[in-house]
Amino acid sequence: MERIGIAASKMAQGNFFLYNFYVILISFLFSVFIFFLSGFSILLALIIMAYFVNGVLPTTLEGVWGDMVRICMITLTTVVMLLNLLAILKNVRIKK
Repeated sequence: MERIGIAASKMAQGNFFLYNFYVILISFLFSVFIFFLSGFSILLALIIMAYFVNGVLPTTLEGVWGDMVRICMITLTTVVMLLNLLAILKNVRIKK
């Protein structure tokens, strides 16, 4: 989280408003990147689990897998959002 502030201060070169803008921009882009990477890995794991479970169990679980994906993505969104807010609050400067 400290590296966001270091990178933003080097890009802003002393400008107070640009520093805060860069902190928000860098943390947003990084959180979107992390969301897509971890979301893809979660979906891949759920797809692999669904493939093996549907081959073993005689019942179909199509409705349950959709709910599981939705719960996992909502949880991932919440965690990434909270960590992003933490990073922004740690690096944003209120006073010069």
